[in-house]
Amino acid sequence: MDQDLLPVKGSPGSPYTRKMLAVLRYRRIPYRYVQGGHGVEDDLPKPKVQLVPIFYFRDAQGELSAEVDSSPIIRRLEQEYPGRSVIPTDPVIAFIDFLLEDYGDEWLTKAMFHYRWYYDADIDMAGSVLPHYGDVTAPDDQLRTMKQVFADRQISRLYVVGSNDTTAVVIEDSYKRFLDCLNNHLKNHPFIMGQRPGSADFGCFGQLTQLTQFDPTPSQVAIADYPRIHAWVSKMEDHSGWEPEPDGFIQADAVPDTLKVILSELGRTYVPVMLANAQALETGADSAETEVEGKPWVQEPFPYQGKCLQWLRIEYARLSDDDRVRVDAILNGTGCEALVKEMSPNE
Repeated sequence: MDQDLLPVKGSPGSPYTRKMLAVLRYRRIPYRYVQGGHGVEDDLPKPKVQLVPIFYFRDAQGELSAEVDSSPIIRRLEQEYPGRSVIPTDPVIAFIDFLLEDYGDEWLTKAMFHYRWYYDADIDMAGSVLPHYGDVTAPDDQLRTMKQVFADRQISRLYVVGSNDTTAVVIEDSYKRFLDCLNNHLKNHPFIMGQRPGSADFGCFGQLTQLTQFDPTPSQVAIADYPRIHAWVSKMEDHSGWEPEPDGFIQADAVPDTLKVILSELGRTYVPVMLANAQALETGADSAETEVEGKPWVQEPFPYQGKCLQWLRIEYARLSDDDRVRVDAILNGTGCEALVKEMSPNE
């Protein structure tokens, strides 16, 4: 194995794999992409949780260890590979970037998983194609069996993201509003974070690779009404040729109204669900319940998203008093202030 190449294992059907490969390309980090079906991954260590992508980092003794959580991996890459950063230097904008990345990872994934396993056309598409990613040479009979087994398993897990007959309209309305918000923002800014991409761009992009370009039902929405976003997703796949300006990230004292509208969309959907989930985990309730846009939201508590909220609050607590005031000024009125309200020095 070439020790100068960072080993990464993933799958094209994984939005988080697409997120992280795009980060590597943009940052020009040499990597070796390992896909299933070749046996070359047999010698690689196993992660504690079997998710993709898997990054294999070397320790001081040269031994490989496996990591699977995309947001911490992005920040580790920042430490080990200098240049072309996707984390803004201004801690205020870095916090906004972190928040928007988490929205992509933890809310847009609800739309991705919902559409993929809720509608017949999408179930058929995913069930037919995704098993081939493991091995395109597998016999047809085996792939047909895998299609049914895989689809049944994934449909049974819709509850994990909160997708059900009650929440379906909430998820779908939110997806369409986000496309509208992002479309308006992209009319004046090539990236969510301004004139250069932040981790938020890659977080949202990852989910949109599936929503706008793979799964039939949501992709038809993008193709019909948002060709700008469809093109943006294709371009985000590889920005190794983009030359970022040092001051290209959005400035804290000049946050565009279009970004504040995106934050307000977070406040309408992601925020109340994250808070309800945290409350359910804290009280030991069997379900997280709240309202989104006046409609009921009910799902089984999700411990990982509870950790995500904790990490977000840790990032907020690390800010200086002055930077927290500046963050508050950006968040106030969007609904996102509720995520850190009890921690604010202004309350």
